[in-house]
Amino acid sequence: MLKNLVIVESPAKAKTIGKFLGKDYEVLSSYGHIRDLKKKDLSVDCEHDFKPTYEIPADKKAIVSELKKEAKKADMVWLASDEDREGEAISWHLYEVLGLTPEKSKRIVFHEITKNAILKAIEEPRTIDINLVDAQQARRVLDRIVGFELSPILWKKVKPALSAGRVQSVAVRLIVEREREINNFKSQNYYRVSAIFSLHDGKEVKADLSKRFNTFDEAKAFLETCKNELFTISSITKKPLKKYPAPPFTTSTLQQEAARKLGFSVSRTMVIAQQLYESGQITYMRTDSVNLSTLALGASRDEITKTMGKEYSHTRQFNTTSKGAQEAHEAIRPTNIDVNEIKGEADFKRLYDLIWKRTVASQMTEASVERTIVNINVGNNDDYHFVATGEVILFDGFLRLYRESSDDESQEQNEGNGWLPPMKEGEELKYKEIQAIERYTQHPSRFNEATLVHKLEELGIGRPSTYAPTISTIQQREYIVKGSKEGQPQSFKLLTLKAGKIDESAKKETVGAEKQKLMPTDTGTVVNDFLIQFFPEIMDYNFTANVEKEFDEIAEGKKRWTITLQDFYKQFHPEVEATEKTKMEHKVGERMLGTDPKSGKPVSVKIGRFGPVVQIGTADDEEKPRFSSLRKNQSIETITLDEALELFKLPRTLGDFEGKTVTANVGRFGPYIHNDSLYVSIPKDKDPMNITLDEATELIQAKREADKKKIIKVFEGEDLHVLNGRFGPYISYKGNNYKIPKTQKPEELTLEGCHALIDKQGEKPEKVKRGAKKAVAKKVVASKTATKKVATTKKAAPKKKASTAKTK
Repeated sequence: MLKNLVIVESPAKAKTIGKFLGKDYEVLSSYGHIRDLKKKDLSVDCEHDFKPTYEIPADKKAIVSELKKEAKKADMVWLASDEDREGEAISWHLYEVLGLTPEKSKRIVFHEITKNAILKAIEEPRTIDINLVDAQQARRVLDRIVGFELSPILWKKVKPALSAGRVQSVAVRLIVEREREINNFKSQNYYRVSAIFSLHDGKEVKADLSKRFNTFDEAKAFLETCKNELFTISSITKKPLKKYPAPPFTTSTLQQEAARKLGFSVSRTMVIAQQLYESGQITYMRTDSVNLSTLALGASRDEITKTMGKEYSHTRQFNTTSKGAQEAHEAIRPTNIDVNEIKGEADFKRLYDLIWKRTVASQMTEASVERTIVNINVGNNDDYHFVATGEVILFDGFLRLYRESSDDESQEQNEGNGWLPPMKEGEELKYKEIQAIERYTQHPSRFNEATLVHKLEELGIGRPSTYAPTISTIQQREYIVKGSKEGQPQSFKLLTLKAGKIDESAKKETVGAEKQKLMPTDTGTVVNDFLIQFFPEIMDYNFTANVEKEFDEIAEGKKRWTITLQDFYKQFHPEVEATEKTKMEHKVGERMLGTDPKSGKPVSVKIGRFGPVVQIGTADDEEKPRFSSLRKNQSIETITLDEALELFKLPRTLGDFEGKTVTANVGRFGPYIHNDSLYVSIPKDKDPMNITLDEATELIQAKREADKKKIIKVFEGEDLHVLNGRFGPYISYKGNNYKIPKTQKPEELTLEGCHALIDKQGEKPEKVKRGAKKAVAKKVVASKTATKKVATTKKAAPKKKASTAKTK
């Protein structure tokens, strides 16, 4: 008889915990949730307190069967999933599905996977917190209702295969609105003046003018006055400053800092942090608390004193400012402070090092800094003066170990301008060089993943567990893309006063380059505008944040989850029904550009089945409308009539090659060359509007050579080939691919041998056509009411509830 069964979410976590427990314990993994709402149905009975209908997915049935078998053999089952809403829900589902009882099960929680933490948790078990379970159910059910009711409307009004989500759609809105700010931004030029002055001992000091000039003439006139002006130091101010360390990491600050310092995506950070946690190296990585345990404070103090000296240690506790923080445990920190380096992959070591330094630095003495500000008069002019600043670190404190990064690059560059040479008030200076350089105001920066997380947190939207999946989802749905913008050349004027002469010059620089920024797609923009127009409450930042607060109240036992859903649904559902009945004159997102001068037909741009397209003509015309896809750098919001008409110059006929016409065109997957039955992609550095026949011929011949290397064997009269692929040799037969065993030499395969491998792997089913998929989806939507009735009539036999769980 098995004495103790411990169930956790992941095999890695199970492996680590298994090391700490004796032979009387078996540790198994549930591999996350063991059941969820049904995929193809709404699975929520909106007429009867939003009762959810759960199912065990096919890929989890074997795991559940194994857990049931082991649970029956055990004297005690310990439910050891994470201590947050998702973790609590996992334990509750396990309790229900495995048929556990209060006498035979206990709930244990811990914030770090260490031997002491695990043994202490077993000594202090608790019961399942049904309030946390209800909060998780409320989020899951509300999000299912939103997605299930909004998505069919998007299919009908915008294009098929779209979907909407409560938090995701608001995140898209932030990115769309930022893009529009950028598009509407009008840059203005100005002139910034800086100077290099010489002191009496020959030392130099750099200073900037306190005023900016709006025009070239103003800047030049100022330099003219400087030729004969007297420059004197009017004041020297020294200010002692203290710089304080940042608090230990929460989920969002870890995501932001890992993006800035390490270049990690939000999802990459969470994957690595999860593995560090499961291997026992850091505390739980989903938290919005900056609190550290007494044990961690003492360990940090000892480590700092031992390695840097007592003067560097300053124990401090930070307070969590996030209201309703759902995770009441510690900040993210190393489980063992005295371990400052771990073994493993480079990225794992880098993230651990970041967490270690941030934790230890938070317990170090503040840095002492002296900032010096020197004002330099320009003659007797009171309207402006030059300012020189310097900063000297008197005691480095926590800066010895760690300095927090900023999203504002210019802020980082301006910090710590170094020392200034000795000067005194009234001292006269001589200019060595004074420059007036033309600058331009810059548009707001696009969001990257880290700054988007910061904005969502600032608005109270989402929680630690939702940031990474939200950003991943909106990219997967192709509502936004993560990419880079090339800088654009920009001319600027430079005036330089030197040795009594003003030199004028024009220079060029590249500005506006952006890397790994989030940008909306046309589809994302159109969906965003549609949802704002017809579902303004869902897209309202305050509404989304208030829903999160209500989830927090449910988790604290202050509110029933069904009441929250009732309040939401009674307003949301009528809006859905009204929007379904709304008839629109134009397709959602369609924009009229003007008239085609050749045909006199209207020219419009809209979202087509495969993306944004320009259309000449209408569906009512006798002659079918003409369509052309937009190019990658074009948007339906900004494309002009001339740019749209330019697209219809494709396909271009370039000439003949081997007696066959060669054309250049743009298709669903980008620009390409067509020759006979061969299609060749045009590389990014070539333009289909000006590619030459010679260049196209080179691409055709290169494609032929590549195809020759791909073919291993061809069988005459058979739609069967042995080919070289990205992952090795394979058999291609009637549009399907089949693996070739590593023990088999592909060039030695016979026709019979190929068919034997195909038969062994089984004929693959025919692919379902898009139209059929759409029909199935419509059936699902149409049968929502019927599904609810089925869900209530096919209830499973009621199971014995945990005696400790409150009645919902």
